[in-house]
Amino acid sequence: MALGKGPGVDFMEQMVPALAATQRREAEMLNAAIAADGGDYDVKPWDWYRYANKIKAEQYDLDEDAVMEYFQLDKVLEDGVFYMAEKLYGLTFERRTDLPVYHPDVWTYTVFDRDGSELGLFYFDPFQRPSKRGGAWMSNFVDQSDLYGTKPVIYNVLNIPKAPEGETQLVSFDWVNTTFHEFGHALHGFFADQRYESLSGTATARDFVEYPSQVHEMWATWPSVLSNYAKHYETGETIPDELIEKIEAAAKFNQGYDFGEVVEAALLDMKWSALSPEEAAAIDTPEKVDAFERQSLEELGLEIDLVPPRYRSTYFNHIFSSPSGYSAGYYSYLWTEMLDRDSRKWFIDNGGLTRENGDHYRATVLSRGGTMDYFEMFENFAGRQPDVTPMLAARGLIDGDEAADSEVSDGALPETTVE
Repeated sequence: MALGKGPGVDFMEQMVPALAATQRREAEMLNAAIAADGGDYDVKPWDWYRYANKIKAEQYDLDEDAVMEYFQLDKVLEDGVFYMAEKLYGLTFERRTDLPVYHPDVWTYTVFDRDGSELGLFYFDPFQRPSKRGGAWMSNFVDQSDLYGTKPVIYNVLNIPKAPEGETQLVSFDWVNTTFHEFGHALHGFFADQRYESLSGTATARDFVEYPSQVHEMWATWPSVLSNYAKHYETGETIPDELIEKIEAAAKFNQGYDFGEVVEAALLDMKWSALSPEEAAAIDTPEKVDAFERQSLEELGLEIDLVPPRYRSTYFNHIFSSPSGYSAGYYSYLWTEMLDRDSRKWFIDNGGLTRENGDHYRATVLSRGGTMDYFEMFENFAGRQPDVTPMLAARGLIDGDEAADSEVSDGALPETTVE
């Protein structure tokens, strides 16, 4: 049963050759590790992480505790995130202690725009506590609206383990990235310039809302930003370049499996969603479901016995029974990552962390909310259609030189709480 082409399918199918090659290459590396241990079998999905983690530890020797010593939470926020927002968008921040908060651990700031006017209020709720759900997210207490004359009041929520009283609050690099990510959502809300709340800020489609926040993760390791906040909590030494290089190299390891299982699940979602009611009704036994799943993914060239999809059809709640409504939408994680990585390339190609670039991104993307076609919005920003190759390079599926030399594809890629 052929799947109709469209933006959500085409850009994922462009990833498949590099992804399948990476899966086979990584499997060979794991098989060599198995043989070195005296094993006489090839890697299976249930062996994969055991050997992958062993190789990762040997190759990168990354001490997560040592990394944390360079990331002090208040400096990450004020000397990192806020510094980025000042350099890119001209924003300034004033800590407030006179405003009511819903918990003593919440930090509050007035946000001032590039012209010095008050843009809104920002609440930062960083720590775990028993009454709090897990994860990280952004939302609004007050939405921007020209109709009501309201300015945004926005909060970011994290779940960082709180340091004991009297100790320095250090955070992992993952939480650093998350802090930049969630503030990207906050900027999407602060720069809203709409008449109606229903179209304001992050009130956008599922396959777009994560894109602006993901782009802002790039500034966490931008040299001028990093050197401003990533300082050892005892010595004041700036984090060494080689440690950042280790972190970034380790992030590209094992992508054949980590990335592959997500791509396969997203493609499987599309395959099911493309069926007519009559075709779907004919797949009426577990055996037929398994056969359809296998045919759908193997015909694309994916190694599903080696790397199964993250969710098999029989328990893919996102697309079959979840009230969040991911049917034909699980690809959105990949789509926004593609837009993100391509946008990072645009920033790099155009001079990086500059006010000109920030003002352009604000004007073309961050201020638009849900008021226009998102594909057109990206084209207004980048001056072209999106390209999948920077994403493949960032994942380590192709090398950076290959991505830099590639030309943009000719094929068209076509509740306010966000995480």
